[in-house]
Amino acid sequence: MEDRTSVASESTVTLDLVNGDLSMGRHSTVKGTGTPAKVRVTGTVYCEGDNTVACNLSAENLEAEGDVVVRGDLEIEDKIEVEEGRLEVYGNVTSKYIDVDHVLFVSKDLVSEEIDVGGSLQTDGKTKAKNIDVGGSFRAKGELEADDVDVGGSLSVEAKTNIKKLDCGGAAQVAGGKILEVDVGGSFESTDELEFENIDVGGTVLLTKKNKGCKISVGGSFRVEGDLTFEDIDVGGRAEINGSVEGNRIDVGGILEVNGPLKLSGRLEVGGKVEADGEVSAESIEVGGVLRATKVTAKSHAEIGGLVDTKEGVAAHSFEIGRDGEVRGPIRADEVEIGKEARVGDIFGKRILLGKGARAENVYGDSVTIESHCRINGEVQYTSELSLGEGVSLAKAPQKVDKLPS
Repeated sequence: MEDRTSVASESTVTLDLVNGDLSMGRHSTVKGTGTPAKVRVTGTVYCEGDNTVACNLSAENLEAEGDVVVRGDLEIEDKIEVEEGRLEVYGNVTSKYIDVDHVLFVSKDLVSEEIDVGGSLQTDGKTKAKNIDVGGSFRAKGELEADDVDVGGSLSVEAKTNIKKLDCGGAAQVAGGKILEVDVGGSFESTDELEFENIDVGGTVLLTKKNKGCKISVGGSFRVEGDLTFEDIDVGGRAEINGSVEGNRIDVGGILEVNGPLKLSGRLEVGGKVEADGEVSAESIEVGGVLRATKVTAKSHAEIGGLVDTKEGVAAHSFEIGRDGEVRGPIRADEVEIGKEARVGDIFGKRILLGKGARAENVYGDSVTIESHCRINGEVQYTSELSLGEGVSLAKAPQKVDKLPS
C-alpha cells in the first residue's frame, strides 16, 4: 500500500482507487474508471497547476497551485484550497471549506459551509452555504441559500434567495425570495417578490411585485413596481411606488410619487413634493413644497410649505399652510393656521387664524382671527368670537350663528 501516488507532468493516467495521497505534476490529466467514470482518493489530491481531472473525483482534501479543471462531480470531505489559480468544475461540488484565490466556476450545484473566493464566483446550479465571501463578482443562476453573503463587487442571482445577511460593495440583483439584512453600497434590485427585515443601500433600490419588510434606508433613489408593506422608509432623494403603500413612517428628502393610496400609521415627512394618485393618510404630515392627492387625512397635524392640491380636501386635527402657500380643496380641522399671503378655499374649523394678506373663499369656525389686509370672497360664520384686523375685505358681513355648516 503506497502513501502517495504520483502522476508525472504532461502525462495522462487512468486511476480507480488511490489509497493515500495523489500528486499531479503540471499539465497532467487523470481519467477514471466505471460508469460514470470516477477516481476516489482516500487522502489529499495535490495539483501543481494546469491540471485536468476528466471524471468525477472524491477525496479528503484538494490542494492546488494554479488552475484545475474537473470534468465531473467534485466531492471533498474537508477542504479545497487553490492558490494563484482558478477552479472549474463541470458538475456538482461538495466540500466543508473552499478557498480559491482567483476564480471558482461550478456548472451544477455547490454545497459548502465556508466559501472564500478572491476573484469571481459563478454557479449555474443551486448554491448552499453558511458563509460566502467573494472579493470580486458573484453570479448564481440557481437558487441561493446562505447565512452570510459578502461580495466586494457585484452580485447577480437569477433565482430565489434565502439569505440572512447580504453585504455587497457594488451592485446586487436578486430574483426575489427572502433576505433578512441587505447592506449594499451601490444599487440593489429585486425582480420578484421579496421579504426582508432591513434594506440599507447607498445608491438606488428597485423592487418589483409584492414586497414586505421592516426598515428601508436609501441614500439616492427608491422605486417599487408593485405593492409595498413596511415599517419605516428613509430616502435621501426620490421615491416612486407604483402600487399600494401601507406602513408606519416615510421620510423622503426630495420627491415622493405614489401611484395608488398611501396609508401610514405614523409620520409622512417629505422635503420637496408628494404626488399621489389616491388618498394620503397618516398620523402626521409635513411637506416642504407641494402635496397633490385625491384626499389628505392626518390624525394629528398636517403642515405644508407650498401647495396642497386635492379633489376632496384636507382633514386633520390641526392644519398649517406656509407663507405664500395655496390650498385647492376644502380644509377641515380643529385648528387651522393660514400663512401670510396664502390663498385657500373653504375653511371649516374650531380655531382659525388667517395671516396678514391671506385670501379665502368661505370661513366657518368657532373662534376666527383674520389679520390685516386679508380678503374673504364668500362668507364668514362663527359661533364664539371673531377678530378682524385693519383693511380686511369681506364680500359679506360676518354672521354669528348657533351651528356651523359641515
